Amino acid sequence: MSWIEQRVDRLRKYLAKESLDGLLVTNLTNVHYLTGFTGSAGTSLILLDRAFFISDGRYLSQSKEQVKGMEIKIDSEPHLKIIKKNNLIPNGVSLGFEADHLVVSQMEQMKELFPQSDWKPTTRVVEEIAAVKDESELRAIRTAVEITDKTFDHIVSEVRPGVTEREIACKISYTYKMLGADSDAFNPIVASGPNSALPHAVPSDRKLQDGDVVVLDFGARWGGYCADITRTVVVGHATDRHREVYEIVKEAQQRGCDAAKAGMSCKELDSITRDYITEQGYGDYYVHNTGHGLGLEVHTMPRLSQLSEDVVLENYVVTIEPGIYIPEWGGIRIEDDVFIKKEGCEILNKSTRELLTLS
Repeated sequence: MSWIEQRVDRLRKYLAKESLDGLLVTNLTNVHYLTGFTGSAGTSLILLDRAFFISDGRYLSQSKEQVKGMEIKIDSEPHLKIIKKNNLIPNGVSLGFEADHLVVSQMEQMKELFPQSDWKPTTRVVEEIAAVKDESELRAIRTAVEITDKTFDHIVSEVRPGVTEREIACKISYTYKMLGADSDAFNPIVASGPNSALPHAVPSDRKLQDGDVVVLDFGARWGGYCADITRTVVVGHATDRHREVYEIVKEAQQRGCDAAKAGMSCKELDSITRDYITEQGYGDYYVHNTGHGLGLEVHTMPRLSQLSEDVVLENYVVTIEPGIYIPEWGGIRIEDDVFIKKEGCEILNKSTRELLTLS
């Protein structure tokens, strides 16, 4: 049984347990996960005994090449009408739909076209299955992380006075594509000086200056899967305050990595990094969650936060990325991707976490 078939089998077991006859999958990332299809338009209908992939004529050849183990239906009409036209949904069945992703107009059309079906809203069904990585996914993530680490090694020589944030961001994207990446996992963050106090700063035309702290947050995508790393460096001379704040973040991040293991709550893992930073007097400047899941998207479940009710499970891949952000001074963040094991975790990134001063 292929990896794709195993994923569909896991979904069918969930459907049977919930007394559902099938699931209409409209979120494109979830369609990708269940079918292998990488195009920009596709729907999947998973029944207990049959599975369908629906798209349009642009993807006739691509779907035949990528989609395995499913009946492919290609037509020029909207996907729901293709399902209706081919009588893919029997009357009287109970079907789930992705409530987090279906817009109201689609919902209304669905009920109109299939009035004999009992439609049940579902939440995070495919996402929860996808959070537990199989070997093929882990290989892809490891490759994406390896390319990202190599990119960091290449790019540090570009971080120097006079270079703009935007120039460094462009060179990051170029470098990991030259190293074999499919694309950016997300737009790189390059934030210098006071801009680094913004966790999601957008690269600007600001030129790096001596004494700047520079946050570099970026990731390659390979085989569809994302990496996500953050390293913080100092241009020129690092002050005592730079070193103090950096060491606090580094210790918090290390504590999070040391504690991460299957079975612990996301809230507990978040507290481990947050409590240490708070004890050091910087709790008010830690303004985001400790981390997030990683997969076909750069932000997936679970969220490592104080509000999360989720538990970290074996074979999850998550980020651990505490930070301190002081307005008008700057920010420091250190982030690694970690593979959750029964006892402990494996840090996938190999890039140094020591403070680098560059000139």
